[in-house]
Amino acid sequence: MVARHDLTTDPEIQEQLLTVRRGTAFWHRKVHELSDAELDGPTLLSGWTRRHLIAHVGYNARAIARLVLWANTGVETPMYASPEVRDQEIELGATMPARALRHLDDHAAVSLNVEWRDTPADLWSTIVRTAQGREVPLSETVWMRTREVWLHAVDLDNGARFSDIPESVLERLLGDITGMWQKRGTDPGFAIEVLDRPDLGTLGAGAGASSATAVTGTLAAVAAWASGRGASALATGQETEPPRWL
Repeated sequence: MVARHDLTTDPEIQEQLLTVRRGTAFWHRKVHELSDAELDGPTLLSGWTRRHLIAHVGYNARAIARLVLWANTGVETPMYASPEVRDQEIELGATMPARALRHLDDHAAVSLNVEWRDTPADLWSTIVRTAQGREVPLSETVWMRTREVWLHAVDLDNGARFSDIPESVLERLLGDITGMWQKRGTDPGFAIEVLDRPDLGTLGAGAGASSATAVTGTLAAVAAWASGRGASALATGQETEPPRWL
């Protein structure tokens, strides 16, 4: 019998599922605020219209659902056949009639949610592989989707702001970004101070160095800057370009 509630009993995963569902609802609200004509407008992502972005988020839900299927069946099911197939899928999706594009976005999100809901508690630690080749436990897919829906709601450029994103999401996002810079050795020596979260300390490779490049601002402002989505809200460091992180 199909479950009507999450089978996982892990309180951390349950909390993460709540956050991703809130983000999904926020994403859908911003999409449905757009008229069909406005779907052709630009986003904050260079070269992508809102149609491209909505297609991407819809197909991303399907791709993550394939990882959930992998964990539940034991049959390896990659997110995408190849990067080229992923790109072609988005380009084709962007040409759909508005109604079909909206249906893709809505239906794919519902299907993914059902896959998560019906995943037994003992399978959330199953190792799957992301499109970037990282081997992660299935539980990581919740964060992968959380990041997608909250960030891309801002990228739609129709009113969503980083200050709308939950603090827990911003904190983890900033940790991921600075961690990736450290792993790749691309941090030129930032000393990042989050003014409304002094408990985070000084982030970046320049922490404690007199020659560090100072970047300061609220958690929302710093996360926006670090993710490449503008520096205007920073207190200092507005002219500082962050490295790529994806």
